[in-house]
Amino acid sequence: MQVLIVEDHQDSCEQLERCLTRRDYDVATAGDLQTGIDFLDKQRFDAIIADIALPDGTGYTLLNEARRRGIHALGIAMSGYPYPSNVNEAGVTGFDYHLTKPVNCDDLLSLLEKSRANEGDAPTNL
Repeated sequence: MQVLIVEDHQDSCEQLERCLTRRDYDVATAGDLQTGIDFLDKQRFDAIIADIALPDGTGYTLLNEARRRGIHALGIAMSGYPYPSNVNEAGVTGFDYHLTKPVNCDDLLSLLEKSRANEGDAPTNL
């Protein structure tokens, strides 16, 4: 499974990358919106994990750009702030899931595994 992590906090990014690579995920990392968008041109991703607040934009912009390009990867948003209760409604943010930082590795892996198990099923919330 190909995963793109876009996170400007280097320690957090490295922690997520270690978490996933130890479980045999192929991971690409970016520290800002533009680099994340550039990765969308270079390879296909099964999941995009993005911080909401990036130095040059937002994770929402990244996911919107991916969707505009026809990329239907699993979208997981991260933020240091709790999300309002309505963000889990389909289509509200474009992301499939929202995690509050610090992200628990087991929670993240659970979401990725759930997505992998559902591959081939039609997306219900895109």
